[in-house]
Amino acid sequence: MVILACALALAACANTVRGVGRDVKSTANAVDDAVNKP
Repeated sequence: MVILACALALAACANTVRGVGRDVKSTANAVDDAVNKP
């Protein structure tokens, strides 16, 4: 049971880190687009 709980916690952390990475990337793209608009 403890191993299962640890595996679930690690999987949740991995998903959260991936989500934060996507958010940062989309924010950077939005800033880049705003700066490069003529």
